[in-house]
Amino acid sequence: MSSAVTSQPGQEKSGFNGTGAAPPLGCPPGLEYLAQMDEVYLNQKVDLLEILTNTALEVPNRYSVENSSGQRAYFAQEESECCNRICCGPNRGFQMHITMNDGREVIRCEREFKCCAGCCWCANGDHCGWEMTVEAPPGNLIGYIKQNGSKWKMNLTLYDANRQKLYDIWSKCCPIFCICCIDDINFYVHDAKSGNKLSPRIYKKWAGWVRECCTRADLLVCEFPGMDVKEKALFVCACFMIDVMVFEPQKKNNN
Repeated sequence: MSSAVTSQPGQEKSGFNGTGAAPPLGCPPGLEYLAQMDEVYLNQKVDLLEILTNTALEVPNRYSVENSSGQRAYFAQEESECCNRICCGPNRGFQMHITMNDGREVIRCEREFKCCAGCCWCANGDHCGWEMTVEAPPGNLIGYIKQNGSKWKMNLTLYDANRQKLYDIWSKCCPIFCICCIDDINFYVHDAKSGNKLSPRIYKKWAGWVRECCTRADLLVCEFPGMDVKEKALFVCACFMIDVMVFEPQKKNNN
């Protein structure tokens, strides 16, 4: 792949400057803002080219990572090969570069291309389940996100840098998400050791009829009160993986 993204488009909203509180011990550089946030909004940017071509031309995904007030704290830009996007769609390999408002990259996650991955029935094998590596900052591995096999529901597991299980993320029973689903679509978080359901969650907010019908831009929310900042970074990257695995195929079918 090409070199990392070092700049970003003009800011539509004022940047989030944090509260000025001291960063927690061991906080990776650039994640001080994330350490102060209990929830983030991943607002996928609408691309005019995809609308004009009725999604026939797949462009890299871009997201504004915002706080609850709509202030942008980070910007996320996908890096992937054009032919891979067009021919493989949601099965493509990609890197996601998460940068601060000044363009400095603070998180990088990567999902390598696998020709036979994606099916939840076969995802227990190393070659048949998606896996994403997360670095913060780039070059400093903080964890992994791996798809697990299941009979029906989507299941992801978050690991730390030593491959110790942290959390499981489960979708709801219904695997069909369409523009008629105007309620929040929840992905619940469970402790990987005890299996107990926890208060953090990831969910997709319904973005209105026009945006849901005419675009493939999603709005995802990640709630993680009281979590370690590295775990928060893993959850943010899990949102990118969920969006590509679950909602991108559905939006393409709807269009």
